[in-house]
Amino acid sequence: MRLVLPLLPLLLSLLPAAHAAPSSTATAPTPITLDQAMADPDWIGTPVEAAWWGWNGQLYYKQKRLGSPLRDTYQLPGANAKLNSGKQVDDAQLANLDGQQMVVNRAGTRAILLRNGDLFERDLKNGALTQITRGVSAISDPQYSADGGAVQYRSGTDWFSWSRAERLSAPVALLRAAKDPDAKPEADALRELQLRLIVNLARQKEDRDASRERRHEERRLDATRAPEPIYLGEKVTISGSALSPDGRWLLFVTQDKAAEKGKLGKLARYVTETGYPEADDERTRVGRNMPIAQSLKLADLRTGQVREIAFDSLPGIATDPLAALRAEQKLPPLKGNRAVRIDAQRDGIAWTDDGSKVAVRIRAIDNKDGWLANVDLANGALVPVHRISDTAWVNRRAEEFGWLPDNATLWYLSEESGYAHLYAKTGAAPARALTSGQWEVSSVEWSRDGKNAYFMCNRQAPGTYEVCASTAKEGGAREVTNLKGVENFGLSPDNGKLLLRYSTSYMPAQLASVSVSGGKANILTDTRSDAFKARSWVMPELVQVPSTHGAAPIWAKLYRPKQLEAGKRYPIVMFAHGAGYLQNVTERYPVYFREQMFHNLLVEQGYIVLDVDYRASLGYGSAWRTAIYRQMGHPELEDFIDGANWLAQQHQGDIRNVGIYGGSYGGFMSLMALMRAPDIFKSGAALRPVTDWTTYNHEYTANILNTPDVDPQAYKISSPIEYADKLTGNLLIAHGMIDDNVFYQDSVRLSQRLIELKKDNWEMASYPMERHGFVQPEAWYDEYRRIYQLFQRTLK
Repeated sequence: MRLVLPLLPLLLSLLPAAHAAPSSTATAPTPITLDQAMADPDWIGTPVEAAWWGWNGQLYYKQKRLGSPLRDTYQLPGANAKLNSGKQVDDAQLANLDGQQMVVNRAGTRAILLRNGDLFERDLKNGALTQITRGVSAISDPQYSADGGAVQYRSGTDWFSWSRAERLSAPVALLRAAKDPDAKPEADALRELQLRLIVNLARQKEDRDASRERRHEERRLDATRAPEPIYLGEKVTISGSALSPDGRWLLFVTQDKAAEKGKLGKLARYVTETGYPEADDERTRVGRNMPIAQSLKLADLRTGQVREIAFDSLPGIATDPLAALRAEQKLPPLKGNRAVRIDAQRDGIAWTDDGSKVAVRIRAIDNKDGWLANVDLANGALVPVHRISDTAWVNRRAEEFGWLPDNATLWYLSEESGYAHLYAKTGAAPARALTSGQWEVSSVEWSRDGKNAYFMCNRQAPGTYEVCASTAKEGGAREVTNLKGVENFGLSPDNGKLLLRYSTSYMPAQLASVSVSGGKANILTDTRSDAFKARSWVMPELVQVPSTHGAAPIWAKLYRPKQLEAGKRYPIVMFAHGAGYLQNVTERYPVYFREQMFHNLLVEQGYIVLDVDYRASLGYGSAWRTAIYRQMGHPELEDFIDGANWLAQQHQGDIRNVGIYGGSYGGFMSLMALMRAPDIFKSGAALRPVTDWTTYNHEYTANILNTPDVDPQAYKISSPIEYADKLTGNLLIAHGMIDDNVFYQDSVRLSQRLIELKKDNWEMASYPMERHGFVQPEAWYDEYRRIYQLFQRTLK
């Protein structure tokens, strides 16, 4: 283990001061200091964080104050406003603002607003705002009633309806995970004997029963009374619910209260306000807290009858896709149906506007199957509509669905073609693919009349994002925007325009607007500072690296000097993004904007840099996403090796001096590169890395590697700690000590392993006050100072 002396004087002398103005005739990129690149990003200018339409076509957006964590709201006069004409909204005006999410009725005359936890209704003809609730806790899921005369909403586990005519809010359904106080006692021989022998006891019981029945009858007959609670017993918890707009039905999800939740880990904090070490409970490990199986129930609110909906009709529900692996580990086979979950809190249930139909999205806990099914309300049974299966895992990002205004057509996303696309199904007719091709659909928003769908698409290239449109009748796709880096969008209340958040490689998210018919976008904001706009940068080139392993081309960002010196070989630095299923090779402003500036510094110092969307990255279809199933770190490493060799062949890269770095999943990949391909990778920095997948969380890891008891070999071949003995290169490990995502323990355990193996040329930097994503500029600077020193010391 080597201690590295600070090279601060060297760093400060390498590059000019950040405030130095570039020459007006200069075409070369403006040099950047490490201190400036890792500084508080306010110097860049704070981006537009959220944007939304007002009821009358005005626009609002949120922006962080410079030098403060506080956010302010700004108003633009409309979609045709001039650049940077937004005005900060005064505190006195906040009470009349529209919220970030409006639920507009089908007539387009009224809208529900949920703002600061309170519910309002806006008259879209005259702008009048009516407050529905004040200070009621946990308001969510607002919707219009089937006749449009009421606003329905959920508070906790209860549903309420506010009548516009009566200006009255009343409960519609009251769910209680408790024992019914009026329930008949369980059979007991002694009780029966007492009631048979003691006349007074029997008479008292009869009087109580009669009084109870009368109370129930009066409550049913009196329209001014709240409905009786629906008691579900003490053994369950309520996970979510959805009320039919006609007020007749409640579909809800429960789970066993006594289910094993797993052993929580402890996260130690050493730098505290009290001066004493403290510890927090954090998540359990994969396989130690299996997701709890859920049940689906249907309540008829007219009669109070509750029926459990069986999952037997779901195709493949009783087939265990992991049966062979269980047998190999001598584990008992599964019996009956596989356990499932319904994300009722995540738009997992959708009713038609008239309340006549409901669809539910169900997924198997083993992650291999997802189903979309309608519910036969009369019989309380599921009617399967669509099944998506994957021998690896199904993609939860492609689970959007809903109903069109005809109350008959169900639309949904599916990866059945290998890419996420839009489908529509009406009645018993076969589903129709509205979009197709080797590109993906996400974030679908339909026009109020249900004729047109708008969605994010990447038709031109995997990293080029626009808003596309399709029709419910003909399907197809046309690009509405031409901005290359659209982040998200919102349809105007009159359905005639789109409000866009977009970005570019060196411009954080800004606002623009465009007509739904297309055309030139109107740019509304540019919040970058003058100092940042004055700089010129190394523009990343989006390249396609050929795969020598039969994969599709590997998309990457290439940072290099515009002109390479003849005969010179440039040391190579490769960057591995985090999260695994994330896309960094796009034309948008990167999540890794600090790293992008660091890449500018590296190019200035004579390196070439390749930022790789390795296999498992988002945006490239299901085959690319699932290539790492049961072998994390293997296909991805092939892609990095192909990238290094391509740089050597095409861009004068020095294959003898290759470094790699990244954080989280990127830190994991840096370890795999150094330990599994030591002949290629000479040095690397593993930041907040997963070193052993058995210590990571369940929802992410079990998708890819199953669970350690069922698939121990997958964990063994995928965990860097198993390859620690192969390390020969130069390694930097950096980790926040209060990281509540990838625990600091991961790096500590690997350090102990390296000590026991008597490995040399490695170091570990610990950051006592940082979590998974660093916050303090000093920590960012220290970490990247070490990375820079590592590459300067070992690759040159």
